[in-house]
Amino acid sequence: MSLSAPQKTALQAVSVVIVMGSLAWASVPFYNWFCRVTGFGGTTSVAAQGSDVVLDQTVLVRFDASLESGMPWEFKPMQHKMRIKIGETALAFYEAYNPTDRVIAGTASYNVAPYAAGGYFTKIDCFCFEEQVLQPGERVTMPVTFYVDPELIEDREAKFVKAITLSYTFHETDLPDEVARLATSPTTAN
Repeated sequence: MSLSAPQKTALQAVSVVIVMGSLAWASVPFYNWFCRVTGFGGTTSVAAQGSDVVLDQTVLVRFDASLESGMPWEFKPMQHKMRIKIGETALAFYEAYNPTDRVIAGTASYNVAPYAAGGYFTKIDCFCFEEQVLQPGERVTMPVTFYVDPELIEDREAKFVKAITLSYTFHETDLPDEVARLATSPTTAN
């Protein structure tokens, strides 16, 4: 059975739509993978432990905090900057406060500037790895453990970096099901 010209054209158009839809669907995971591997766009690395090498060379790390529009929390770094040796494990803290009368969940997105340093800024542990849930009036201190990879000084662009800014932005997210149920269930008197 042979197809007529209009049928061939329709089949080609449907094929193009399917291919383009597949590429669009795969582009987000591919871009995320690319950023994690290369540090592109200020994406940081993750490690299970600190560096085995600590250099005498230092770098200034600045800390920044912001909130997505409409996110009712207060959010700030507990320190604005620290000077660390390259390869040294460091610990910094951020503070979040929920001034509302409702339970709010949030997740933090992050990046590092300049982008050339992103792949060398390595987090060992971070509050940004998990969703945070704050009760009404709750204030929490959240740690981030990190180091700047000594391989930074071998990179022809990144080796001139003298200061790195770690930025977090908190976004409101849906409450986990079990928390949402507890938040909306009426209290019972005994």
